[in-house]
Amino acid sequence: MSEHRSRARHRRPGKFLAVGLPLALTTAGTLVYGTDLLPQQEASAATATAAAPAWATAAADGFASVDALGQNGTYGGRDGQTVTVRTQAELEKYATAAEPYVIVVAGTITMNPVGKEIKVASDKTIVGSGTSGHIVGGGFFLGRGVHNVIIRNLTIRDAHQGVWNDKEHDFDAVQMDGAHHVWIDHNDLRNMADGLIDVRKDSTYVTVSWNEMSHNNKAFGIGWTENVLTDITIHHNWIRETEQRNPSTDNCAHAHLYNNFLEDVPGTDITSSYGTYSRGGTRMVLENSYFQGMRNPVVKDATATIVQRGNVFSGTSGRNESGGTAFDPKAYYSYTLDEAADVPALLKSGTGPQSSIGATTASAEASTKAAAATTLTVAKDGSGQYRTVQAAVNAVPANNASRVVVSIEPGTYRETVKVPSNKPHVTFQGTGGSRKDTVIVFNNAAGTPKPDGSGTYGTSGSATVAVEADDFQARNLTISNDFDEGANQSLSGHQAVALRTAADKVFLDGVIVEGDQDTLLLDTAAKDRLGRVYVTNSYVIGNVDFIFGRATAVIDRSVITLKKRWNGTSAGYVTAPSTAANRKGILIANSAVNGDVSDRTFHLGRPWHAGGDASLDPQTTVRNTTLSAAIRTTPWTDMSGFSWKDDRFAEYRNTGAGAGPASSDRPHLTDAQAADQEVTDWLAGWTPTAS
Repeated sequence: MSEHRSRARHRRPGKFLAVGLPLALTTAGTLVYGTDLLPQQEASAATATAAAPAWATAAADGFASVDALGQNGTYGGRDGQTVTVRTQAELEKYATAAEPYVIVVAGTITMNPVGKEIKVASDKTIVGSGTSGHIVGGGFFLGRGVHNVIIRNLTIRDAHQGVWNDKEHDFDAVQMDGAHHVWIDHNDLRNMADGLIDVRKDSTYVTVSWNEMSHNNKAFGIGWTENVLTDITIHHNWIRETEQRNPSTDNCAHAHLYNNFLEDVPGTDITSSYGTYSRGGTRMVLENSYFQGMRNPVVKDATATIVQRGNVFSGTSGRNESGGTAFDPKAYYSYTLDEAADVPALLKSGTGPQSSIGATTASAEASTKAAAATTLTVAKDGSGQYRTVQAAVNAVPANNASRVVVSIEPGTYRETVKVPSNKPHVTFQGTGGSRKDTVIVFNNAAGTPKPDGSGTYGTSGSATVAVEADDFQARNLTISNDFDEGANQSLSGHQAVALRTAADKVFLDGVIVEGDQDTLLLDTAAKDRLGRVYVTNSYVIGNVDFIFGRATAVIDRSVITLKKRWNGTSAGYVTAPSTAANRKGILIANSAVNGDVSDRTFHLGRPWHAGGDASLDPQTTVRNTTLSAAIRTTPWTDMSGFSWKDDRFAEYRNTGAGAGPASSDRPHLTDAQAADQEVTDWLAGWTPTAS
């Protein structure tokens, strides 16, 4: 192992962006430029740096973030001036300069001659202004030793010369020959004469993320060298209608591919010959990607290795190969995987140029005004803009800066819905006279087989509605999982989630969340992430662990309804918190717990140490709440070998037939303790407000 590759194992603390998510680098309302910096209007470097928005100072993730070869990650031209260009001459002037620049491409630049590849120098960020930056008939070349380059948010297209497998015109969108520390992100690359991306001749420390690559004979080639040196991360790319090299990796020391979507659309003129190819001495890790309709989706040479984990193959045929040992990507950098089943929808909405990246002040203000108070209407009868709730969610722009209200007409919408993490500020609003008039319902369970044969949904994947975006709200509707346990006794895994949240600042007001086992999963985006949820004026219905998860969650002024099991028996648990240590868990306050069940048959909660994690410190507090006789006199119980007495379970001033005096089996908070366990303590400075 060479000296520089050994140094690459050291991580850069504090500099990683969240991996596995679209990069919400800024919002249209937070840009701080007063005027575009045209080439004739260059400000001082100090002024440009001080005023720079987040997209101008963004740094790469993946292998491009690793410190090596004398370069500390990949951050492009953030140390230099920001200039806006509109002509080929202007673009070439700043891209080839020795000084660092952030170069904003505003409008369409048509290359002359066709096939022109601008030779980019080190320390550059070339970024499209919103969705307006187009490079037509040419691209970019990064030669030996060029480093610290970011190419983002551009549409690079149409150098095709009419020959499908063109051997004469080497017109790529981006070509590297011996470059290092390069980040290619959020671009639309299509219809070029040769490949869309070529990473050649020992180019290394490269990350390619959130791009759409389409309509080309060759998508993405890597290698063409006898040396086994290249380190590359390829994640969250949508590669479709390309025949080969999706990608082809030749002699890569470390090739980490995850959460990509490879699609061969039926009925088109383009048919895939193969998908991902591991060649020569390549060591590849291929994770949580989705292959749709591809021929020979995963191919390897006898000398190469591929380790596959969690991939989905739908309608594929031919070779699908793996074998050998590879490497652990987390030895080099941190990253988070999205579920493979979610990848197509996530990438269709999140790849390619984004309006919030590279936006100038004028376009940002226009975007903000357009986004303000946006309402999308859903009606089953076709009288709205969309017939399904998911279709409306799909229409929400990625990284939207302002609230989008999905207004849902009365009716029963039998579908699963996901609000991905890159679509914050979404409200689901039922428009009926009652919360029962608008119902979103489905019947997946943990053990339900997925239709593509890739396994079962699992508990979290069974959710009828899954919310992964911050600042989500829902009002005046019902979210239900009507999985029939009695009719599916042969199925292993009856957990059936109605609503799963894995986000911060989730506000549920006037809703019904209904199911049996595991009805309401209140989660966080990660163990170390805060996820606050406030539920008020609502009903939560279930029987076993039906309010559970690691979120910091408040059920306030609501009714928790206990229901019998599928066979008519009464037994169950209201909460199953899996709270991380030093966080607050589940608080039930000012509410009622009741239902048509037998007396003394339900526990208030038990500690869920998810995955056997002993570091967790589950917490449920029930206070100022009316408890029916259904609650056991010893309301807390153990779970999976973990004692509730080792965690945090308590009551305070509850009333009703199910309430009882303090004892060693029924701890009560003192007045002083209760003063620190109010609703406001849980919300930690957040005041939920309907919007």
